[in-house]
This record gives sequence, C-alpha cells and structure tokens, in this order.
Amino acid sequence: MRMLFLDLDSTSPDHLGCYGYHRNTSPNIDKIAAEGIRFTNYYTSDAPCAPSRTALMTGQFGIRNGLVGHGGTAGDMKLEGEKRELMGRLTRGGALPSYLNLAGNLNTVLISPFAQRHSTFHFYAGFNEIINTGKYGNESAEHVTPVALDWIERNAKKDDWFLYINYWDPHTPYRVPMEYGNPFEHDPLPEWLTEEVLESHKQMVGSHCVHELNIDFVNKTYDNRTHPNFPRHPGDIRDMDGLRRMIDGYDCGIRYMDEHLGRLFASLERQGVMDELIIIISADHGENMGQLGIYGEHATADQGTCRLPMIIRWPGMKQGVVNDDLHLHLDLLPTLAEMIGGPLLPDWDGVSYAPVLKEGASCGRDYAVVSQCAHVAQRSVRFGDWLYIRTYHDGFHLFDEEMLYNLVSDPKERRNVAADNRAVCMEAVYYLNQWHDEMMRRSGDDRDPLWTVMKEGGPFHARGYLKEYAKRLKDTGRGEAADELIRRHPREFPQQAHPAAVMLQQWLSKNMQG
Repeated sequence: MRMLFLDLDSTSPDHLGCYGYHRNTSPNIDKIAAEGIRFTNYYTSDAPCAPSRTALMTGQFGIRNGLVGHGGTAGDMKLEGEKRELMGRLTRGGALPSYLNLAGNLNTVLISPFAQRHSTFHFYAGFNEIINTGKYGNESAEHVTPVALDWIERNAKKDDWFLYINYWDPHTPYRVPMEYGNPFEHDPLPEWLTEEVLESHKQMVGSHCVHELNIDFVNKTYDNRTHPNFPRHPGDIRDMDGLRRMIDGYDCGIRYMDEHLGRLFASLERQGVMDELIIIISADHGENMGQLGIYGEHATADQGTCRLPMIIRWPGMKQGVVNDDLHLHLDLLPTLAEMIGGPLLPDWDGVSYAPVLKEGASCGRDYAVVSQCAHVAQRSVRFGDWLYIRTYHDGFHLFDEEMLYNLVSDPKERRNVAADNRAVCMEAVYYLNQWHDEMMRRSGDDRDPLWTVMKEGGPFHARGYLKEYAKRLKDTGRGEAADELIRRHPREFPQQAHPAAVMLQQWLSKNMQG
C-alpha cells in the first residue's frame, strides 16, 4: 500500500474548479477528484492551523486534546497525567502516523515545517522520517517540490509508505514569484463580490477587514501597510481594483501550487506507481475571501474558514462520486483504520466514513460542532441548511453574539437571520449543549480550553491588540467603532470603565482611606 496525503494550507473548496469555481485554478487537483470521491460538506472541527492539525492527528476534538489556540495554555495539548505510560498515547497508535505505522506497517514520512512554525512538536508523533523544509511555513512551492521529488524518486517504488506533504502558497501573504504572471487578470471576479458588497464590507472592523489586511506583530495592531517582499498582497481594499488584486493573489497561489502538484504526479507516473497510489487532498482550513467581511484570513468558526476540500482517490474503490454528507476531518483516522482493517480506538471522537469509499453509501453526521479560539472565541453548529455561530469573544470584529445563516440561500454569510429564526437557534443550542456534555464526560478533566482562553485574556491574535487598534480606528474616522469595542472589552481598557464603576471607585477612594 502506498498513500500520499497533500495538506494544502488555507485552500478553500470555493476556489477549486472541481467544486464549481469559474476560474481554472486547479486542473491537476480536478483530475484526481474526477477519479475519486469529492466531499462537499467536510469541515475542520477546530480552526485554524495548529488546532486543526492537532485534531486531525489525534482524532480528538480540541475540547478534549486541549489545543484550541495559538498561544497561552491552550496552545499546547493537555498532559496525559498520572495515566501516562512509558510511551504516551500518540506513540502507541493514538496519532494518525503512528497508527498507520503500527496497524498498517507503513513507513510514515513527513515533508513539512509545521511543527516548528507553531511549536506543535506532537505533530511529529509516529513519523519515521521527518523533513523540515526550513522556512517556518513561509515556503513557496519551489521550495517544497524539489524536496518532495527527491524523496519520490528515491522511494516511490518501495512498498508500504505514507507520505504527508505540506504546501503553503494560498496562505497570506501571497508569495508567488512575480515572474509567474497572473493567469486570471482577464477573468471576472466571483459574481457575488459586487461594488455593493464591497461598500457594505467597508462598514466592518477587525483584522483582515478591507481597511486592515496587515497584522503588525511588533506594535500589536492591525493596519494597511504592505511589504516589498510580497507585492501581490495588498494592505487594504479601497475599490474593485483592490478587490481584484486580493482575489487574484489568492487564486494565483492555488494555481501555482497546483502546477507543482502536477510535477509530483508526473514523477509518480514515471515511477510506475500512480495507478495504484492512494491520494488524499485536503487542507487544515479554508479561507474567508469576503465571508463575514474578512479577506485572506481563517479567523472565525464559519463556512469560509472551517469548510475544507476533501478528495480521496482510492484505487479499487468508488470513482467519480460526490458525497454531500456532513463529515469532520477528524473522521479520517477511523476511516483509514477501517480501510486497512485495523482496530478502532475508543478514545477517538471521529466516525468512519469508509462505507462512502467502498460502496458510495451515505453515513454522515446529523450535526457537527466547529470551534475557533485563536482569532476569536466561537463555537458553531452545522446542521441541515444552517450554520449557527455563537461568539464569546469577537476578536474586535463587532460580531453579534448569535449569528445564523441559511447556507442554501446565503452561502457567503451576508444576512444574519438569527432574530427571525429563534426556533432554529434553539435547536442549534440544543445540539451545542449535547455535544459539550458528551465531550466533557469523555474528557479526563473538567477543563474546557475555550474558557481557559477567555480567562487568560481572550484569543491569542487579539490579546493586547485593542489599545493600538482603537487608536487607529479613531485616527481614521471610525471612533464610534472604537468606543463600542472599548465598551465590549473593558478588561483591555480598565481606565475607561463604565461611568458607574468610575463613580464607585471615586467614592471608595474618598471614604475608605486608611
């Protein structure tokens, strides 16, 4: 058995030809999709990068494995504690590569810098061979492909291997070499991105809104600066030309990456192993390209961020199938276990969808809970035609506490219809509570890491940013938004507390001296 897993960072299915995109961004991916199964309602359980890949590898929701953020306590997995054995659970088959190694006798190989990028070294658990491409996830395809081709040319004809490769080109900032050109310069933008939509997005605030597409990690603010090393990536979107620059930058990243995937496939053809090779193509998360007024970021628990491409071509199994059932990416581990005839481990949260691969049968979830705690703190429920989003920390976007979108009539999340559909919201909250109760029962402790994030000051990518961002909002004529953010987040501005609190403090200072 030979298996290739392509992890295409920040790749949205909405921008792939095989998912209906009008631009020719992905001819090589599309060919694999035509030969296999394409899943249309496939989601990460935990976004963005580190939480997603941790859930994928462990087969557990972030609420159980503990890693739901990019910093603080929730930037690490929970310790196994007193029940930890000489070898931890990830070594003993509790991680995807270690399971394939032990149960499938596969040589497991990783080509990725990801563990170093986020200090998530548990990501290495179970890989026999690890090749770090060395740029902390700032690689372009021309850095990754030669390494992958070298491994393929030396090893492809051997039996029993699992090769996991990361590509990064769709991730901001857009870094495709300028000499590549722009194959989409004459193609229309997505139909839904009109001047009217852009004007509505200009009323929004927060990181990666149209006014602030840059994050300044040093001064802890969001701004519109550009970087000379990334001429394809804009600092803001002021008009339709700016919008085109943004969309074209993203699409060029996908097309450039796809052409490099074509080189891998050609090499595998020359090695004579392509016909029998299992190919899995997915991503850690999608990318908001206008959804919720956010561009070029994966900062929410919504459709744009959490819906993934998933394509599986498994020779001898179903071909040319489109599966519309609801699945989570952590369902992959039990699916592979069933496909190779291995045991299903009781501490996995995933549900196998092997019947889809074998028979084209329907076996999806009734509902799925997805979470985001790195840029905002949100939990969402995907069920039926609906996406319900509950916000605990808005990441300075001024989101409503409850948001509800009908993804059939409003797939780009433009109209929050929560107020008009209270019964649907109540059904979603029931599912959310049902899931939360089950996860806490299955956990080895009583800690929900979302609330750890909140206790430690909010999501990592918003923590400490409000003071400078509020100043920028006021300096750019958006003082009302700054005032509302300060009202919502008093912990960030204790000196601007509610007037009643100020009066109480003055009274205490005057009357409680000594």
